[in-house]
Amino acid sequence: MAQSFPVLLVRHAPVQLPDGVCYGRQDVALRPGWEGLASGLAVLAQGAVCRVLYSSPARRCREMAHKLAAATGMELKIDDRLAEIDFGHWEGMNWQDISRAQLDEWAADPAGFAPPGGESGMALSQRARAFWQDVKQAGVPACVLSHGGPLRVLSALAGGRQPELLAPSMPQGSARLFMVPQQHSIPVTAMQAAE
Repeated sequence: MAQSFPVLLVRHAPVQLPDGVCYGRQDVALRPGWEGLASGLAVLAQGAVCRVLYSSPARRCREMAHKLAAATGMELKIDDRLAEIDFGHWEGMNWQDISRAQLDEWAADPAGFAPPGGESGMALSQRARAFWQDVKQAGVPACVLSHGGPLRVLSALAGGRQPELLAPSMPQGSARLFMVPQQHSIPVTAMQAAE
């Protein structure tokens, strides 16, 4: 039987923005009261015996990550690949004010379309997949603190499914625990020595 290790995926707490505002890379603050949520997540992370905490560089994740790391003793690693999708010129706009034609184009091709000045779903997916491969290769019990977009991809990969870029996001402040099969690799030096 293959060995597995726990990975706890966590979406940041709710932010201080009105409902309906498009934000991705925009660095927004968390709503007051997020500390209590972080304390509850610390208990989950300890229960899953997480040893490392990977976090998006965004303020809304970093603040929670520092509190979680301090409460649990997890090693904190900030990873740019966990950043939310860059919505470009849409950042800070109300979703209702974004061109209907552009939204339709995005819905028709979520992987290929990029908002003006922003990032495509394919670019988001590629960096999330690269991060996931590194987590699997490390094989260390981990907590991953990120955003709706990257977590949509990571949740699918952790569950053995292909990511759907327009699937519903994890709710803010929520967590999902996955048991991930351990990847075993032979170091290149060992392979060379065997030849």
